[in-house]
Amino acid sequence: MELNLKKPLCFFDIESTGVNVVKDRIVEISILKIFPNGNRESRTWLVNPGIPIPPEVVAIHGISDEKVAQEPTFKELAHRIHDMIKDADLAGYNSNKFDIPMLAEEFLRAEVDFDFSKKKSVDVQNIFHKKEQRTLSAAYRFYCDKNLEDAHSAEADTLATYEILKSQLDRYSDLENNVDFLAQFSNRFRAADFAGFIILNEEDVECFSFGKYKNQAVEEVLDKDPGYYGWIQNADFPLYTKKVLTAIKLRKLQA
Repeated sequence: MELNLKKPLCFFDIESTGVNVVKDRIVEISILKIFPNGNRESRTWLVNPGIPIPPEVVAIHGISDEKVAQEPTFKELAHRIHDMIKDADLAGYNSNKFDIPMLAEEFLRAEVDFDFSKKKSVDVQNIFHKKEQRTLSAAYRFYCDKNLEDAHSAEADTLATYEILKSQLDRYSDLENNVDFLAQFSNRFRAADFAGFIILNEEDVECFSFGKYKNQAVEEVLDKDPGYYGWIQNADFPLYTKKVLTAIKLRKLQA
């Protein structure tokens, strides 16, 4: 089944130096842009992360320090990547948990202002896990009857994810063929930030999801403990979480 799109949808996959969105960096990004008329545009970039790539990570995706030594940094590529995805919604495999938070951090480090809150995000892995509970390679075999060659290559993983989503729509009649539904269905929880440190309760109020103020409204916490904002800003939290917290604080001050 072909996707029913009202705006472009960018499938993307990231390979990185590790899985810590605060400390690790992107080494490869591949984007497959699907337009409402069915046209496609694809780009893949190797990225110099500016930090060493651990040998155990090289063993997974095959991208070594030597391979990216002469490649551009993310900051040098940021505006080209931004231009490709700025008018589109986003989709990926485990993208809500990893790829989108990692991309958001890289954009902030590159000082590129990109508002992810206005994007729908479809996580094909979450659809898969709700329906079948498997890995990407198994999903590709299960839905597409194909073996995933070059697994952990960003380009191969991106194309496989796109094909899996189309097959999921063919297989499950209760999946609506529109990005709004798929984004809602594939989200694990409702969060104001990608890392899930600030979540939304049933009344759509931002609340902390951790620590001594867990499940308490952010605005109320900032009122009674103003120093908590400074502690988070100086601690090892993702840049995007800090950005969201600052926006909440400014919104309250301007109210």
